[in-house]
Amino acid sequence: MIAPSILAADFSRLGQLVLETEAGGANRVHVDVMDGHFVPNLSMGPVVVKGLRPITRLPLEVHLMVMEPAKFVESFVKAGADSLIVHYEVLPDPKPLLREIRKLNCKAGLAINPGTPTEVLEPLIGLIDLALCMTVWPGFGGQAFLAESPARIAEIRALIERFNPTCELEVDGGVDLKTIGQCASNGANVFVAGTSVFGSPNGPRAAVGELTAMALEATKK
Repeated sequence: MIAPSILAADFSRLGQLVLETEAGGANRVHVDVMDGHFVPNLSMGPVVVKGLRPITRLPLEVHLMVMEPAKFVESFVKAGADSLIVHYEVLPDPKPLLREIRKLNCKAGLAINPGTPTEVLEPLIGLIDLALCMTVWPGFGGQAFLAESPARIAEIRALIERFNPTCELEVDGGVDLKTIGQCASNGANVFVAGTSVFGSPNGPRAAVGELTAMALEATKK
């Protein structure tokens, strides 16, 4: 499942570009939210989600790269978010917030940075709908895929199979035609792609199809 990250899109044509990814078979839209504290950059807020909601039928997935995610949950749900992903690194105990997100009829995801041991997810897998393995350090688009990522993806897949087989395993960062196969073959099934979709010379629609085909091919080997 391909989740185009609109952080890499031309915002002057955002609605049109999202519809192109939908036509290409995208599974959801990934919305990166940055607060300038957890990561250096600032990005979009609930108004972007609200604007996209009537335009696309795709689920809107909000990735909260922020220091205090609890402050943003309600506003993004009201704007039309279908799922919220929060970071393990900013939550002393993620359980209350994950439960709160689910009570709002929103899917709950938990992300870990490249430097966070995958085993921290073990007691939390049962509470989430999606585990997000960052394959770059968060905060900037267009980064190179980290070489240690495939092994980390495989470790998270093992945890999911053991504790919550319905949980999705998403990867985010440096996902393109060269790296998506490694991610898929190690157990990822949702792929956030920004530059490789919106920067593709073939256009977003074709890029989504190409990435999907490459991931499927990798799972057959």
